[in-house]
Amino acid sequence: MTSPPPRVTAPPERKPPPPPEESAQVETFAVAMPGTVPEGQDAAAVPGQTVRIGLMLPLRSEALGRAADAVRAGFMAAWERDRAGFEVTVVETGDAAGEILSTYQSTLAQQDIIVGPLARSAVTALAASPAVTKPTIALNHPEDRDGTALPPQMLSIGLSIEDEARQVAEWAAREHPGANVMILSGSAAWQDRIAKAFAAHASQVGMATKTLELTALNGYLSDGEMVALRARLAEQPVDLLFAALDADQARQLRVALSAPPLGDIPVYGTSSLNSGRVSLYQGAELDGVKLLDLPWQIQRDSPTVASYPQPAPRDEERLTADMERLYALGIDAFRVAREIALRPGQPIALDGVTGQLSIDFGNGPARMKRVEPTAIYRNGVPVPVTAPLTTP
Repeated sequence: MTSPPPRVTAPPERKPPPPPEESAQVETFAVAMPGTVPEGQDAAAVPGQTVRIGLMLPLRSEALGRAADAVRAGFMAAWERDRAGFEVTVVETGDAAGEILSTYQSTLAQQDIIVGPLARSAVTALAASPAVTKPTIALNHPEDRDGTALPPQMLSIGLSIEDEARQVAEWAAREHPGANVMILSGSAAWQDRIAKAFAAHASQVGMATKTLELTALNGYLSDGEMVALRARLAEQPVDLLFAALDADQARQLRVALSAPPLGDIPVYGTSSLNSGRVSLYQGAELDGVKLLDLPWQIQRDSPTVASYPQPAPRDEERLTADMERLYALGIDAFRVAREIALRPGQPIALDGVTGQLSIDFGNGPARMKRVEPTAIYRNGVPVPVTAPLTTP
């Protein structure tokens, strides 16, 4: 993988939003109204009535269309599996925040639960508006996650590379208490975000860090800098490395540090170290590297993951690991919406395909925590670590 799990943003607004009927196209999937709720489920939703879900996605967007389609496919796959009592309306949106607000307001009157928007700018605009009066499951986080308060009826379930970095810091601190860590980062914005999130949390869990930004030309690390890094680590040893890099760069790093004793330094990272392109890793260069990733990517044989169909590309272009993660996000988005409808106001614990989800919705500000499983490279493939990752 040459990019991290996508955290999508919309392009700047360039024109006033059109009226709702022009900005949104809808596709409705209706179901017969059931008389019962599946065994083991609470009947919080009124028996015999259909829960209407509006799925808002920029399906024709040049910037976000493929990502939106991956989310839609996952959402509909989950709905097909547990469709009884739920009606899904896919609402096509524009990119601009103004269009999103207009479409949201028109959709709100016809739906019981809204899922979307997808772009961070759209989530930010919606969170700042007074429009959110029904359960709304945002597919991303607001741009200023720490400074933007979400309305009580809004829950964000977006994937987060920063959250992954913080979980990796806790994992590394448990295995190497008080460790001296070198953070290796490229110059890309997402790499800087990972590096900063790890560094900030590492200091809170008792580790000392220093960051080195590496030069990457066309994605490849500088040979000269790799030589300098070997010399620096020989003179100033560290307990472990955190690689805020992509999979190809991590492979170059491991090759450069393969000779003992540098080859024995533990390396940790996020899901950015898993490109999903297994065929490219036929050697052992990444073996021993530890990372986090979604169950969808590293626990494909688990009962939960195996119960959903694998995504299929709509053209000859192979699905990337990023698109597969968004497909998984779509699956969990429907499952979360379903749980909120069936158990209003109750805590939700979900064995999700994007991680173990703990959700509190309907009792003040909504909260969600996602814990992703740990993995280690073996024979060129990331496989689950036996002991699960837990967080305080």
